[in-house]
Amino acid sequence: MNSKRTISLIDVTLRDAHQCLWATRMTTAAMADIAPRLDRAGFEAIDLVGGAVFDVCVRYLREDPWERMRILSGWVRETPLIVHHRGQSLFTFELFPDDVVELTAERIAASGIRYHTTYDALNDVRNLEVPVRAAKAAGLHTVAGFVYTVSPVHTDEYYAGKIREMVALGADGIFLKDPSGLLVPERAATLVPAAKRACGTLPLQIHSHCLSGLAPYVVVKCVEHGADAVHTATSTLADGASHPATEQFVRNVRRAGFEVDVDLGIVEDVADRLRFIAANEGKPVGEIAPYDEFHYHHQVPGGMISNLRSQLAPLGIQHRLEEILDEAGRVRADLGYPIVVSPFAQFIITQSVLNVMNEERYASVPDEVRKYVLGYYGEIAGPIDPNLYDRITGGAEPVTDRPGLLAPPALERLRSARGPFASDDDLLLAAYYDEREYGALKAAGPIATQYPIAQTPILSLVKALACRPNLSSVRLTGRA
Repeated sequence: MNSKRTISLIDVTLRDAHQCLWATRMTTAAMADIAPRLDRAGFEAIDLVGGAVFDVCVRYLREDPWERMRILSGWVRETPLIVHHRGQSLFTFELFPDDVVELTAERIAASGIRYHTTYDALNDVRNLEVPVRAAKAAGLHTVAGFVYTVSPVHTDEYYAGKIREMVALGADGIFLKDPSGLLVPERAATLVPAAKRACGTLPLQIHSHCLSGLAPYVVVKCVEHGADAVHTATSTLADGASHPATEQFVRNVRRAGFEVDVDLGIVEDVADRLRFIAANEGKPVGEIAPYDEFHYHHQVPGGMISNLRSQLAPLGIQHRLEEILDEAGRVRADLGYPIVVSPFAQFIITQSVLNVMNEERYASVPDEVRKYVLGYYGEIAGPIDPNLYDRITGGAEPVTDRPGLLAPPALERLRSARGPFASDDDLLLAAYYDEREYGALKAAGPIATQYPIAQTPILSLVKALACRPNLSSVRLTGRA
């Protein structure tokens, strides 16, 4: 117990929480009422855009993510907003050329963002070299992450080495990213102190999901073992596939003797407003996930399992889901223990389905798996059986260069082929997306920012839900 140490919180309500529970469908307009409140609550930073959020904004909501950054930067003035991305892959699964990565950092800063987090899905720090350097040059506070998983090769020493590499890049902080909620109290007791030693004077943040049901307890243990900050979500959008609830975490660590300078009254007000949005939109609120030992074998995130179940149904093989997940654990071991996070989670599942459906394992191998094994995405943590390696690669030469070097400069080519562009933001959108998606986004027009119930006392509306059978006349999403 340490009564003198203050723990910082990173709020994930506006990004990762709705990504986990609402399929990333929170609109900018729905943020208008809650973002300024979160701004006053006392968080170190507020997570806003990154990964799936950027992609869903473009493909489904038809909201320009650059415009969302600028709008929210006007609404949130006291607390830094975070843009989060996948290192050299930025907001998609593709590895981008260095010139695209460098311009992205410049435009993030130009959109009013002051805080940046990044990671590589294989923990290949070479894929963070250009993103971290460019972000620092743009004046962004940059926190680099290592992705946690459980395997024979992902030891405390492995992670400490990765952290030292990220510190050497010039990161301002380090975060542990646990996307499948695999961290347990016993491992936290050894990993967090090892990570802190490797961090030196840099702060260590913990980012863990609740898929195993353990994260709310584990993050408290991480604090006790030396972690400096924790990523949490407003209770309405906490638990399940999401993150520990801010309110309960604060109460727990305060009782344990730590200080947290967050106003829970404001957070609870935000939770009430989110409950109304959830009820009005027919969206779920977070529920505590039951512990499942099988999860530690396959390590597949819950949202991906539900998607897989729906994809297997038309094929008439949904009854083989558990068999496929069991195979996923074996495929992961075969392939050198890639971390079950996008895009490698998709690679593992695809190969597992093929292995289950075919008479012989690895009779068919997708190109993406072949490229992974050859090193196109980065270094592989564990060994691959030589016979399997040869079967997958067909004798092709492995890649040893930094993956970003494999992609030639793209910006001038894009200007010539698809320009002119009204802005560098549009140029980057064209770099990330094909003409169909880009054109549909630009045709959609400006983002709606009018909150439909802004003039109505929200708590009165929450109380009215009990006696209102038809809510279709009040909508919080969609364009003005």
